[in-house]
Amino acid sequence: MRNVKCYYGKIRAINGVSLSVRTGEIIALIGANGAGKSTLLQTLCGLIPRWEGEILFEKESLSGLKPQAIVKRGMCLVPEGRLLFPPMSVLENLKLGAYLRYRRREDEAILEDLETVLELFPILRERAKQAAGTLSGGEQQMIAIARALMARPRLLLLDEPTMGLAPFLVRMILDTLVQLKERGITVLLVEQNARAALQIADRGYVLENGRIVLEGAAVDLLADQDVKRAYLGRDYREFCEGRA
Repeated sequence: MRNVKCYYGKIRAINGVSLSVRTGEIIALIGANGAGKSTLLQTLCGLIPRWEGEILFEKESLSGLKPQAIVKRGMCLVPEGRLLFPPMSVLENLKLGAYLRYRRREDEAILEDLETVLELFPILRERAKQAAGTLSGGEQQMIAIARALMARPRLLLLDEPTMGLAPFLVRMILDTLVQLKERGITVLLVEQNARAALQIADRGYVLENGRIVLEGAAVDLLADQDVKRAYLGRDYREFCEGRA
């Protein structure tokens, strides 16, 4: 992203943001509520069509592309709130993640990827025929991540994936993102739990009022006193283990 500005009507929500995500990285985007983090992800995915500046994905412009075209190119969003289809089964929700691939007659590869995500989240195999809306919040988040993986993204965007989850599920979700990185998937992570995000990230950006105000290696941001005062709570592994 280079000097990107985007709008809700006449309101400018993102104001001149520039950032980069390199292949094989986990990038953490942190900031207070209302800073513009979700808006930034939605702009990348084509869900907010009115924007200025330059967005390149693998050296090709995303200007004017619709969301489905961006997914086809290899970028996929796990949205805040998960946005599943509650009456449909877990398996049906997962298959929807591959809807563009069915059009390309990739049936065999889709079955292979389905097996891969069920190995990544074994509980979903047990719940495969169950209505997605009847699962716990943590299990629904697993569905949302697995559904996105069914599109075979090279860049996975996640918006608050641990929000509202129990500590042990927070740890499981974050550890899963590290596994995805090891499998070659690049991750851009928006996470209210800033310490948790930075502890698994390679680099990070701090967004305030629609602007990037700080960036650097995740270890440096973790040690920055201003970042500590503004955003950092307990160590995520201590948090996950329930210690003060």
